[in-house]
Formats: sequence, C-alpha cells, structure tokens
Amino acid sequence: MSDRTELLDAALDSLPEGVALLEQSCRVAFWNRAAQAITGFAPIEMVGQPTPERLKPLLEWCETHENAEPGQNAESERGHGFLVHARHKLGHDVPVMARLLVLRDVLGKRIGTAVLFHPAERVDALPHGVTGEDHGMEASLADLQDRLETLFDDFTHGGPTFGVLWITVDQAHDLRRTHGVGACESMLEKVERALAQGLRPGEHMGRWGEDEFLVVSHERTPEMLAVHAQMLAGLARTAEFRWWGDRVALTASIGAAQAENTETLADLLGRAKAAMVSSNEAGGDRIVPAPEGLSCSPS
Repeated sequence: MSDRTELLDAALDSLPEGVALLEQSCRVAFWNRAAQAITGFAPIEMVGQPTPERLKPLLEWCETHENAEPGQNAESERGHGFLVHARHKLGHDVPVMARLLVLRDVLGKRIGTAVLFHPAERVDALPHGVTGEDHGMEASLADLQDRLETLFDDFTHGGPTFGVLWITVDQAHDLRRTHGVGACESMLEKVERALAQGLRPGEHMGRWGEDEFLVVSHERTPEMLAVHAQMLAGLARTAEFRWWGDRVALTASIGAAQAENTETLADLLGRAKAAMVSSNEAGGDRIVPAPEGLSCSPS
C-alpha cells in the first residue's frame, strides 16, 4: 500500500498544475510542487497545518462548493475554471484559475476535495482575434490554446522550437459588410480547406478569431517559417470564391513569429498579431516576420 501511495504522490507531484487535496474539514492533505511554485508555500507549511491567511481566498472558494453534488460545477468542469485571487507568500496578488473535483468513495460518500489551479495569465492573457457569433470557434480556440500551452511548456524546458502564423483574409471585413455573415463564413471555410492542404505533418490550424486563423508550425527558424508562410499565402490566393455570381479575389495577411526563450506565450502571440496587423495595414497580401525580442499585445 505504501508503494501505491508513493506512486500516487509522485504522479501528482509531476503535474504542471497546482494540486491541493483537502479533507472534509478543508484541511490540506496533499500539496504538490506546482502549488508551491505558484503560491510560494511549501508542502511542509500546508499539509496538516492551519491555512495561511493569504491562501484563504483559494480554500474558502473550495468551502463554498463543498456541498456541491456531481454536475453542479459544470461551469468549472467544462472550461478552465473560476478566477480566484489569493496572495503569494511574499505578499503579491496571485490570480489563479481553479477547478474543483469532489472526491467520493465507492459508496458515493464524499471523502474530500481536489483543487487544481494554475496562474490565470496562462488562460486569460493570450491574445486572440475578435470573436463575434459562434461559428465553431470556441472548440477551435480551446484546442489550439491547449496545444500552444503544451508546446510552449516543452520549449521552455528544453524541447523543440516552434512558430506561429497569424493569418487574416484581407477581404473578410468588406465581404461580411457587403454580402453578410453567410457569405463571409462560406469564404473562410474555403480558405481554411485551401490552407489545410499546405500544413506539414503534426502542424495544427484553427480559427483564432472572427476572420482569422492560427497555424502552429514546427519550422525551426524564422527564415523557414517565413518560407512556409509564403506557401500558405499562395494557397489562400488559389481559393476560388464566388457568391451569387460575383467572383472575389482573395489574399491573406500573415504575421510570423518564432518562439523565443526570453518571452511568454502571450508575448509570442502578441508579436505574431502585431506583424499580421502591420501586413494588413500596409495593403495586405504579404508576410511580415515579427521583430525579435519585442513584447507587444495589440488590442
């Protein structure tokens, strides 16, 4: 039994999310290394001890849900959780996204709670395009965001580099205004199919805004990423689109940014977005490589 307990502790300790296992009284029974990294409190300061004042907002949030039955936390379970503000051991604010899992024995009796949490900026600070009516973008955003966070975490721990291509169709805004949402969505679906033909194995692409796409690429240098972007821009031009007999010539503006060790994921996306905006404002139909070492998140 002790071997199983050690194995479980090691597994929970290796998770990138903070994990707190709480008894029914809300006393902490387990506190992993990620929880220490996020809050500054070590397991020895948390396990079996009275809750520090600075962490009470997090654990009090748990107490407000302690009588929840399965399914009552659907809002938390289907998304990234609820925003909770605690205080770091050093005194500064620690906004985290927290999820709660009710723990029950084989008879269904509640025996405790698991609280999983991670820094809120990992979810909330990622730049994305304008989102209007939902055309399946929610699933695309969530899938791409999870992929981005995984790749960036691997990259910061010595894994392979990657880049992102932020793409907008130059004609989308005018087409939406003159021909309506249906015409614009039909055009964007055609462009998406055209772009998909040029993806490398293992690359991911999806909607990242109302008129925008994001490609997560495994190209290893900014130069290779720019060449790849040129090819995708060419495919966008070949997407023949007609609406009620009108032929619309299509072009794309693309911002290309390679991940850097000195930035956050939000910085990387901000650089790609700024480069795309520069391309679009210059008339579109071009690729703009993002400047290196520039942290920017245009609205």
